[in-house]
Amino acid sequence: MNRTLSFKLGAIAFLIILLLIPLLMIGGLISERQALRDSVVQEIAQSSSLSQQISGPLLVVPYRKTVKTWLTQDGHTFQEDRQNSGFLYFLPETFELNGTAQTTLRSRGIYEARLFQANNQISGQFKVPANWGITDELQSYRFDTPFIAVGISDIRGIQKGLNLTLNGEALAFEAGTGLGWLGGGVHVPLGNLDGKSEARLDYAFDLALQGTGQLHVVPVGRTSTVSLKANWPHPSFVGSYLPAEREITAEGFSAQWQASFFSTNLEDVLSECVNKDACDDFRGRTFGVSFVDPVDQYLKSDRAIKYALLFIALTFAGFFLFEVLKGLSVHPIQYALVGAALAFFYLLLLSLSEHLGFGLAYALSASGCVLLIGFYLCHVLHSAARGLGFAAGLAVLYAMLYGLLSAEDYALLMGSLLLFALLGAFMVLTRRLDWYGVGRGQ
Repeated sequence: MNRTLSFKLGAIAFLIILLLIPLLMIGGLISERQALRDSVVQEIAQSSSLSQQISGPLLVVPYRKTVKTWLTQDGHTFQEDRQNSGFLYFLPETFELNGTAQTTLRSRGIYEARLFQANNQISGQFKVPANWGITDELQSYRFDTPFIAVGISDIRGIQKGLNLTLNGEALAFEAGTGLGWLGGGVHVPLGNLDGKSEARLDYAFDLALQGTGQLHVVPVGRTSTVSLKANWPHPSFVGSYLPAEREITAEGFSAQWQASFFSTNLEDVLSECVNKDACDDFRGRTFGVSFVDPVDQYLKSDRAIKYALLFIALTFAGFFLFEVLKGLSVHPIQYALVGAALAFFYLLLLSLSEHLGFGLAYALSASGCVLLIGFYLCHVLHSAARGLGFAAGLAVLYAMLYGLLSAEDYALLMGSLLLFALLGAFMVLTRRLDWYGVGRGQ
């Protein structure tokens, strides 16, 4: 191959490698802006309320047990009474939560955090055995006032007072759960409950809760049913269990979860938590929904820049085709200027998307780059038709890229088909080209 042609191909390859420098810098800027946005969102959440997790209700019975032990000291044997204290825990037979959530935006500068306000109606039933289920050494036990505890991970999100309806009687919740391992929350003392006989306790309360990011629920019932509706059209269902039913529309979503002790094994998990201080598993047996946009402008910009090298290579390949098929001469500096314009598209996309949204920012950035490159190529290629045709092809590529970014599930398939089609087009256009002749003719 002629040295001139070899030099041209080497120069093109060198320019492509050189353009990686601004592309890497823009990629780093995307990560930096995303980290800054995340820190601002966290600050907004810290000043309002964080992600929320509802754990409960649990029926808790404090007890003191007298334990008699025989001791020997200085040859004398005597009996010593010691007091051991603890809690008995009862999970509800049924647990139902019906929630309706609305999302709102809170802004700080150009950044926004999405908060949710969830109105939850919680109800169900406890089955309490006689004498709290104690059959051995009952006379050694002394029971204090039982209470119902509800864990709420960030109590700042409680929006109004809480009242429990228990077997038709209204009782007021008090601050704190009274249980260190359960964390923050509320509790209500049950002074009229002595536990001497078997009882059924029907409970119900309304919980208006604000949070940021995610809402989790621990399915504490032997049978648990959770229904949730919201005006958020991009839910991400999180936790250990997916919803049994769900419907997602442009106006929002509705979902229903169902669980039982057979699937959660929550009684054993609670026992491990209480007896062995291993409560991470109990806190992790949750399901819920994330109100965070799964594909924001930074993630889309990051995905877009991954195709930058492909865009530059295809554009340079188009120039090279003009050179070998039309006998034109394009200087490496002209290659470099067009490559710089293509790289600048991603900086425009990032900066505009922070203010206008990704779709409009993409349209404006792509239009600006296509018009600039088209105008420039009308003079470089010595023909308005050639320049406008090249610009039209570039516009089609940008449209295809937007389709790749939007079609998250089919991005790999669409990208593979696009590359195969472009390779086929290049091979068809150059099928009769005498590459040795091109080399001699340069």
